[in-house]
Amino acid sequence: MDLSTLNITRADGAAFACFLVAWVGYAYVADHSRWGRGNLITTVHELRRRWMEEAVRRENRIGDTNLLGNLMRSVTFFTSTTIFILGGLLAVLGAAERAQDILQGLPFATPTSKAFWELKILVLLSAFTYDFFKLTWSIRQFNYCCILLGAAPAADGDPRELEACAARAARVANLAGDNFNSGLRAYYFGLAALCWFVHPALFAAATLWVVLVLYRREFRSRTRAALRGG
Repeated sequence: MDLSTLNITRADGAAFACFLVAWVGYAYVADHSRWGRGNLITTVHELRRRWMEEAVRRENRIGDTNLLGNLMRSVTFFTSTTIFILGGLLAVLGAAERAQDILQGLPFATPTSKAFWELKILVLLSAFTYDFFKLTWSIRQFNYCCILLGAAPAADGDPRELEACAARAARVANLAGDNFNSGLRAYYFGLAALCWFVHPALFAAATLWVVLVLYRREFRSRTRAALRGG
């Protein structure tokens, strides 16, 4: 790819900057700032903690391990899908000229150099590669949570050991859930990045729409209210 032929316009640069700021900024606000307290993610954190506290008190924990298995299957499904997406993007990158001709035929599509078009594909590859690593790490963390639950003392054991085991299992389960959530966000923003192939203004609008959808679901949804008992 010849970088000297990119011909990046100000609109493209502004749209991509909006994309990065929106993704990184939203993740920080929702996951690491005081404004994210009480959102869907932190609410589920508390429920997982309560789940693990109850799980270690049960004599039979088969139901809990089955629930963890269901969570792992959900993550595995998205991980497998991500592999197909990465393979498809690599195939498109190998047939860049043909794919570019098809997209340039769409209404309102802006003319783009071949080098810049390939750069957009690389942006998508980077987003879904990040997604893949987040999802696979989530699977491993759910596996570790299963191990912690299996290694828990008997239900009539030392209460302090049971409490410590529940706290560790809840922590690992929450980390797994956080990585799964980050992977799902990558899907949302990756879909927004597809609009860049049509027009930078559409790319920016799709990015802002994704932020609004995520905010609505994680901070203002009826699901969040139901989980909090509202």
